[in-house]
Amino acid sequence: MGALDPKNRRNLVLRVASAIVLFPVAVWITIVGGKAFAILAAVAGLVAASELVLMFTTLGVGEALGIGVAGAIPLMAAFADQGALLPGWSALALACATVGLLAVLLFRRAPLETIPRAASVVALSWLYCGLLLASVVGLRRFGVEWVILAFVVTWGNDTFAYFAGHSFGKHKMYERISPKKTWEGFAGGAIGSVVGALVTRWLLPDLAAALPAGVAVGIGAGGAVLGPLGDLCESMVKRAAGVKDSGKIIPGHGGLLDRIDALLFVAPWIYLFAAALAVPR
Repeated sequence: MGALDPKNRRNLVLRVASAIVLFPVAVWITIVGGKAFAILAAVAGLVAASELVLMFTTLGVGEALGIGVAGAIPLMAAFADQGALLPGWSALALACATVGLLAVLLFRRAPLETIPRAASVVALSWLYCGLLLASVVGLRRFGVEWVILAFVVTWGNDTFAYFAGHSFGKHKMYERISPKKTWEGFAGGAIGSVVGALVTRWLLPDLAAALPAGVAVGIGAGGAVLGPLGDLCESMVKRAAGVKDSGKIIPGHGGLLDRIDALLFVAPWIYLFAAALAVPR
């Protein structure tokens, strides 16, 4: 694709400026942990769920209820017992939320064929924007270093893929869903994920004590696949909705869902390793 054109350079400046503002805040709350981190994840779940739902339908009582539940799911993770992602009562809470959602939609004065679509989008937001974000909250219980690992593996992949794709990208990866993604960018992103995992392990002694170098490489390699997969899946959703970005909340990045789509897929992968190798704190 060659060097960055003026439009891409402006976009890069916005991306960097947004990161400079948002990154320190995210890191600080991640370090604080506890309920503060869970509340941050809950707010992210609310925003991401609203972006997802509003791509396909207008905001009504049922949608507002669903968005609230999506935000509550990451918060639930803060009350889980050791070794569990969510507390035992969360399944019953979601069952009650399902009954409430369908009961509200039952009395909606709209064409009947639109109601299952609205219910499906809301339910998807619970899994996509709620449950996957809950894995980030659960990861924090094993120590801040595991969350930092998830961030670095994800952002390392995204950054290396961005520059490798713009500099060397020629072979399209999945043009039907994301015309700009290339295999060259994928290869660059894979390097970023693996190097990011190894550097994070090297810089954080507590992580090095629990995580062998070979396993760190495996985590990076898995992130190299799951990060782009998360990005492609969100692109699929946006194409189905006929929108370019999930929202406009972050300059240079679009919506929040555009920013965390890869992390949502990487975090459960790293949670598996944290649950096997680390002790909850």
